[in-house]
Amino acid sequence: MRAQFVLSEIGVGLRRNLTMTFAVIVSVALSLALFGGSLLMSDQVNQMKGYWYDKVNVSIYLCNKSNAQSDPNCAKGAVTEDQKKTITADLNKMSVVQKVTYESQDEAYKHYKEQFGDTPLASTITPDQMQESYRIKLKNPEQYKVIASAFNGRDGVQSVQDQKGILDNLFGLLNGMNWAARAVMSLMLVVALMLIVNTVRVSAFSRRRETGIMRLVGASGFYIQAPFIMEAAVAGVIGGGVACGFLVTARYFIIDHGLALSQKLNLISFIGWDAVLTKLPLILATSVLMPALAAFFALRKYLKV
Repeated sequence: MRAQFVLSEIGVGLRRNLTMTFAVIVSVALSLALFGGSLLMSDQVNQMKGYWYDKVNVSIYLCNKSNAQSDPNCAKGAVTEDQKKTITADLNKMSVVQKVTYESQDEAYKHYKEQFGDTPLASTITPDQMQESYRIKLKNPEQYKVIASAFNGRDGVQSVQDQKGILDNLFGLLNGMNWAARAVMSLMLVVALMLIVNTVRVSAFSRRRETGIMRLVGASGFYIQAPFIMEAAVAGVIGGGVACGFLVTARYFIIDHGLALSQKLNLISFIGWDAVLTKLPLILATSVLMPALAAFFALRKYLKV
């Protein structure tokens, strides 16, 4: 009987404040969708880091006749065969190096033509203008400075470049976007909490006569508060369900179908469904606890029981 009464009171409260309940649902759904999206974005960035950092190389570019006159690092002339042998031997001795690949001028020219053969500049480039280089796969990509300190400034070496630095700029941008999404999510959560508190206040005020009678007949504080807390929890869990629907739909249409980024961007390792599904219980739990706690503390202030 008591459970039936509480449930009936929940229905009455939701109908009386239908507009505000709808606003609570929308704000909770948007804030939790952003919350889940930020978590998935973090997973995506971490997965991309693991994928790309495992593939990055350190490149040692050697001096040639073309840059010997213009580049201060190549003032002593083009690299010699003895210098290349020394560089190769030193690389093979280093414990941080996993694999070394040498690229000749002809190979560099071939790769350049494959990538930029349709551009006007490509027709003016000759093989002797290309640079010989060593592509070095490190056991730990973070140890780039070991290679840089060992070969920068050495005779025959023009420069040492770390591809990881390019990726760091990309991941920095992605992380910045993720923090921006979290800032918007925090704002939306504040708005949602304010709406929940205001909705509870209005509901408690509209039913102040009933709650007064319940106090007079000796009803416990929790028994009086329960319908209001449950109303907020029900509105929250509906919003949480909508947020879960957003995330699942976004994953389906953006990565698998619709935009189909997984097919168009084969070089990117996208998060799987397991990453999405593991976030849904957290979102639903938050959608219940956040409104319920907000309603509980609001009732302690505005509903004297």
